[in-house]
Amino acid sequence: MRITTRIDPEDPLGNLYAVIHETGHAAYEQAIDPAYALTPLGKGVSMGVHESQSRLYENQLGRSRGFAAWLFDRMTARFGDIGVADAAGFFAAVNRVHPGFIRTEADEVQYNLHIMLRFDLERALIAGDLAVGDLEAAWNDRFAADFGYAVDRPRNGMLQDVHWSVGLFGYFPTYALGNVYAACLMERLCRDSPELDASLAAGDPSPATAWLHRAVQCHGGLYPPREVIARAAGGTPTAAPLLRYLEAKFGALYDVTGALA
Repeated sequence: MRITTRIDPEDPLGNLYAVIHETGHAAYEQAIDPAYALTPLGKGVSMGVHESQSRLYENQLGRSRGFAAWLFDRMTARFGDIGVADAAGFFAAVNRVHPGFIRTEADEVQYNLHIMLRFDLERALIAGDLAVGDLEAAWNDRFAADFGYAVDRPRNGMLQDVHWSVGLFGYFPTYALGNVYAACLMERLCRDSPELDASLAAGDPSPATAWLHRAVQCHGGLYPPREVIARAAGGTPTAAPLLRYLEAKFGALYDVTGALA
């Protein structure tokens, strides 16, 4: 699969995690049962399920403590001092909750706020309640209300994503749905693969990729989206696993508890 990405010399982590994200999409397509090729079943069943793969690769795997430690060793071996003292500091850095305008660079805690903003504006546009000419002002007002600071330029606001300009209305909610699905899958994956943490710490994601291949990806379009997640996770998908995951990870990182209860 060809992956297109961008590189910011001031922020190499953005590029690394963008590639890991897109690898999740590619892995899904490559793992679909070849018997389904050239049929309606021979592709990902929905963008929500597709984003569950990419967001799981990017966050639950790529930003895990074990994988972050392995990546820290690789980066320091290659580049020397990267401005982070140790693996624990690197793990904190790749999971830092921080202010920012750009959805693709948002931390896991705030990411879904970006989706909610877009979803509400998109729904107002489609309903005729918001004129296209008023979209920038509506975006800026909503962003300030949700995030607490003002958009400084259009490229950091309504012009940052390509989705609307290429006609992809209804796409943004698939990212939030993907986050929910990913957390459901990760809870079951951890139960089924107790060796996962140790493997990630060795830079080996194969327990995760093998489980996802078998439980989700090989089915292509065979089952409806919610059913394929329910079959893999062992229960109806809900937001509860995502909230537990965020609470556990960021509660420990920032020494806070009960913030998401």
